[in-house]
Amino acid sequence: MVSATLLNSLGVDQDSACKHGLCFGDGQRKVDYILAYTYKKSSGNRTPSKKSHHNNSVHSSRGSRNSHHLPGGGPDVETAESEPRIDYHEDDKRFRREEFEGNLMETGLELEKDEGTKMHGVGFVKIHAPWNVLCREAEFMKLKMPTKKIYHISQKQGLMHKINNVLQKITEPIQPKVASHRPQTIKHLSYPFSREKQHMFDMSDKDSFFDSKTRSSIVYEILKRTTCTKAKYSMGITSLLANGVYSAAYPQHDGDFEDDCEPNDRKLLCDEWASYGVFYKYQPIDLVRKYFGEKIALYFAWLGVYTQMLIPASIVGIIVFLYGCATVDQDIPSLEMCDQRNNITMCPLCDKTCNYWKISSACATARASHLFDNPATVFFSVFMALWAATFMEHWKRRQMRLNYRWDLTSFEEEQGMVKDHPRAEYEAKVLQKSLKKEYRRKEKHQPVPEDNTNKWRQRVKTAMAGVKLTEKEKLTWRDRTPAYFTNFVGIIFMIGMTFAIVFGVIVYRVSTAAALAMSSNPSARSNVRVTVTATAVIINLVVILILDEVYGCIARWLTQIEVPKTDKTFEERLIFKAFLLKFVNAYTPIFYVAFFKGRFIGRPGDYVYIFGSFRMEECAPGGCLMELCIQLSIIMLGKQLIQNNLFEIGIPKMKKLIRYLKSRRQDPEEHVKRKQRYELDYDLEPFAGLTPEYMEMIIQFGFVTLFVASFPLAPLFALLNNIIEIRLDAKKFITELRRPVAVRAKDIGIWYNIIRGIGKVAVIINAFVISFTSDFIPRLVYLYMYSPDGTMHGFLNNTLAYFNVSDFKPGTAPNIEQELEYSVEICRYKDYREAPWSEDKYDITKEFWAVLAARLAFVIVFQNLVMFMSDFVDWIIPDIPKDISEQIHREKVLMVEVFLKEEQGKLQMLETWKEQCDRKKEENCNNQSPKFSRSNRGSTASAYSNRVDV
Repeated sequence: MVSATLLNSLGVDQDSACKHGLCFGDGQRKVDYILAYTYKKSSGNRTPSKKSHHNNSVHSSRGSRNSHHLPGGGPDVETAESEPRIDYHEDDKRFRREEFEGNLMETGLELEKDEGTKMHGVGFVKIHAPWNVLCREAEFMKLKMPTKKIYHISQKQGLMHKINNVLQKITEPIQPKVASHRPQTIKHLSYPFSREKQHMFDMSDKDSFFDSKTRSSIVYEILKRTTCTKAKYSMGITSLLANGVYSAAYPQHDGDFEDDCEPNDRKLLCDEWASYGVFYKYQPIDLVRKYFGEKIALYFAWLGVYTQMLIPASIVGIIVFLYGCATVDQDIPSLEMCDQRNNITMCPLCDKTCNYWKISSACATARASHLFDNPATVFFSVFMALWAATFMEHWKRRQMRLNYRWDLTSFEEEQGMVKDHPRAEYEAKVLQKSLKKEYRRKEKHQPVPEDNTNKWRQRVKTAMAGVKLTEKEKLTWRDRTPAYFTNFVGIIFMIGMTFAIVFGVIVYRVSTAAALAMSSNPSARSNVRVTVTATAVIINLVVILILDEVYGCIARWLTQIEVPKTDKTFEERLIFKAFLLKFVNAYTPIFYVAFFKGRFIGRPGDYVYIFGSFRMEECAPGGCLMELCIQLSIIMLGKQLIQNNLFEIGIPKMKKLIRYLKSRRQDPEEHVKRKQRYELDYDLEPFAGLTPEYMEMIIQFGFVTLFVASFPLAPLFALLNNIIEIRLDAKKFITELRRPVAVRAKDIGIWYNIIRGIGKVAVIINAFVISFTSDFIPRLVYLYMYSPDGTMHGFLNNTLAYFNVSDFKPGTAPNIEQELEYSVEICRYKDYREAPWSEDKYDITKEFWAVLAARLAFVIVFQNLVMFMSDFVDWIIPDIPKDISEQIHREKVLMVEVFLKEEQGKLQMLETWKEQCDRKKEENCNNQSPKFSRSNRGSTASAYSNRVDV
């Protein structure tokens, strides 16, 4: 540790050495982590312990102009006579901080405190991990570090080598200008760090051997497991943050990102990754991993692969849409519907107030439906199922390449050797359970005074505070039963509430349609269907956006009351609950339109009513597929534009502005002062995890795959959104968020299983959409079974049943017919039913059962065929690329050779040393005098033998 006096004697400016707050006051020790807290004047009514005096004097800043010395010496010492009194809570938090910081220094960390900052009422503790602590923790955490052994990565030869060279030249303009993004030709062998084998590792530059993300993750591990004994249930930094002892804990950013700042990784990422001007370039994933860690880098790598795979899906979707546009004039059913000569009168859409109408008025809807409901849609559904399988295989191969490049191929084996620390909440719950058990045991064995029960109970509780637990307690399923029951009831209630809201929107649609039908405005009556559909979709979108935020908070609360043991278990359970609730919230309105609307309406004269007065909704004559397309597109685009982009930009900016205005009101001159790095980072938004980022992409993946048969342009809109999303997320991580702690990971975790499950479910849903929502199957049945001339002529008439208007129930027939020039005796409706003049009038016809059988047969054939093809793609594409498999095997062989050479060197050294010892022994024997008396010879030989044994 270099003192301020020594720095001054060497001519080093302490202010320049501690520029921007990236190091301690001595200008040499790097700040690896920051603890921030809010403080007030101490009451002085409690005297710190002797240990606290010692700790505070050690971790006070040496020569720092902004440092604040804690009790134990110095000019700024707080005294009881000069400071006002405050409540016990604030005083207790200060003492808990003192003990926790003292315990941190016992682990070897070096601390420096700074309360003379430019932020009102906020103090900072700077933490530095010295070399010996880094080596010790790296060995405990099994961190793989580069060794001195270097080997050349084998390059492809022949035709593949030439193709790779050509591709590299073609893609050169879209490569980021980052050194780490270039193809690797040499690689250091990596091995879990060991202090006993330090000579094996490449320590040519100790300052950069452990980079900033590794140093901060090591410090965070120490912070998590360091306890504070004065606080009964305080277990590590997580609990201290939850209890308000500290207000924030975070690693620092490496520097600024503005144009006039010094070069650093953050600025490089801002220029080559977080800028909208480089949207066409590849992401510098290796630099992202170097700065943020493997877990965040894997998210952006997955998002990049997903976005790249959307390009071919978008192209095929556009082709399918253009095919629909090109063939719309050759679609016979829509031409028949638009033909004014087909004087087909349809039955009213509502009772009494609605009039009969001509089917030709639905011409525009029928033509628009053909854009998405055509034979190419079936091909596109099969293509997207295979696309999803190919995407998953491509990602697994890409993930394996990253694992090899980042030395994570044996990550699971190393993690199995490292103990996963329990969460602070879990340990507190276990301690509380143990204390209750011990309290009951003492209460049972000690007699209770009859007239002083409350005082006796208080004495037992006080005695329990110092009890050391010898048994290893844990939470069982009995302890968690209330939480499990609450989870089950809560999730069922939330899903039921979603269904209730969708039902409420259905009631709104039905009642609004009836109200508009009674309007005196002709334009309102003619646009009933469009008005009701558009307003209902907007209502659904608003409700989905609101419930998404509510369900996210509820899912976190439900997970917290379960008290999972580890962070990994907590994250997996939170993801499962949040995905389940948000999936139901986002897709329930779409499922209603796709599979339920128009299915249970009854028939004229025998309709199904809601609340006894409102008829159920009917699909348009062209089917519900067009309305499904409108519903899907508005919800998808609305979520992407409003929730994913506007919220991500607007909310952090608003919070940052509020914090700025609040700090300016407290200290009007603060905004003109230059802050240190850790003060600037304190103003940033804390990192809340990757769950929201993954969630929005997974929901989008569902929109792209689940109902792609109804909206072929969904991949295109997803692609356009993701191009912006990547740079938006990057900019948020670089400029708006505090730097997160680097977390090692070799895959995307439970999200992979969710994506795979969505891909499987998408095959089934698209099969049902094609069979039951579109007219694809009825057209095929008519074409091959009922068409008189083998064409589609007459299909429209074949799908419409007859109804005699005299069979209307009393009070349900239309009251007006002035819009028609003739009286109506027969009207038509879409269904397969017998005519009113047949013996079994209004009964279901045989054609209905034929169409139903064809639909079910198509679902079975489509599902099994597509899933077989998907599994075939999964089987034929290996998960691990061949070259990566060979390189991993080669690394293992080289590592074995390194250890064998090391062992051989040790054996040679031992043999050399043994030879030298034997030679010295012979020389000593020859130098001994040969003349000994008989009496002395035995004793001398005995002494020599003893010396040799030693």
